[in-house]
Amino acid sequence: MDRIKKEFEEKLEKVKDFEALKQLKASYLGKKGRVTSLFKNLKNLSPDEKKEFGKKINEVKDYFEKLLDKKSKELFERAKQESIESEAIDITLPARNVNLGGLHPITKTIMEIEDIFRSMGFGVEVGPEIELDLFNFELLNIPKEHPARDMQDTFYINDNVVLRTHTSPTQIRVMKRQKPPVMFISPGRVYRRDSDITHSPMFHQVEGLLVDKDIRFSDLKGVLSEFLRLFFGDVPVRFRPSYFPFTEPSAEVDIGCIICGGKGCRVCSNTGYLEVLGCGMVHPNVLKNGGYNPDKYTGFAFGLGVERFAMLKYGIDNIKLFFENDLRFLEQFSFAKGRSL
Repeated sequence: MDRIKKEFEEKLEKVKDFEALKQLKASYLGKKGRVTSLFKNLKNLSPDEKKEFGKKINEVKDYFEKLLDKKSKELFERAKQESIESEAIDITLPARNVNLGGLHPITKTIMEIEDIFRSMGFGVEVGPEIELDLFNFELLNIPKEHPARDMQDTFYINDNVVLRTHTSPTQIRVMKRQKPPVMFISPGRVYRRDSDITHSPMFHQVEGLLVDKDIRFSDLKGVLSEFLRLFFGDVPVRFRPSYFPFTEPSAEVDIGCIICGGKGCRVCSNTGYLEVLGCGMVHPNVLKNGGYNPDKYTGFAFGLGVERFAMLKYGIDNIKLFFENDLRFLEQFSFAKGRSL
């Protein structure tokens, strides 16, 4: 027994890893281990000898298990320390310069518009880009054969389904599911068959609608004037009579040219003003189609092109730059390298 103990202690001292420790334990305390095999000798002993010999075997077994447990903890602590030392970070080294991307100017513009209108109490609604002709035209007071359909230059999927030409269908969808008052904007992608340096077949619009009792044109002017002031700064704002089939009366809104300061230039065609959005009081037919009583409720609506706002905000002269993914262009709208947005 003493010889086995000494032998075990010498072998344990040489153990350097968990695998060797596992093998040592199996060779002494396993089913066929040296200590376990000693129990086979009990059958050749007298009852008193069995008792004494069995006690000594168990003492040795407990002693070995304590030594193994102690060695296991030593190996764990050693491995932990080695891991700490090998994975240590040298804080004197210069940090890696991580270049992060920035928000697209269209995204930044939409977010700024949303923030301004949210601050006025407007909610944000979205609608489908593949839209029924019913919602895109007819319920907005633009029946078939109406000349205003030519203004839209629509992509038709079939006779009854189109790629929406404006975000105005969201007006009807919201009115049909929600009782007044309603007060929201609806940003999103729209599609028209038009393409040049100021137009794209796919572009972004923000539609706005407010319906309640006793809403007047003066409310429309107040909301839009404040919005334009917050977005562009202190610029002159004027409202011009216009025509839209879904509003009556209708108006187009101009701001003082931010390029020339109202003096007249090529951008504003020497008028000193730039058109930025259309608006008007919601047509009674549209209120009826949305399920509202036009004798009880009135409201106003407006729509703006996000690309136009972004071009004016950032001094961009070609709408195609928004869609070409030229990093030289996009990097101008990101934050400084190494900083998060």
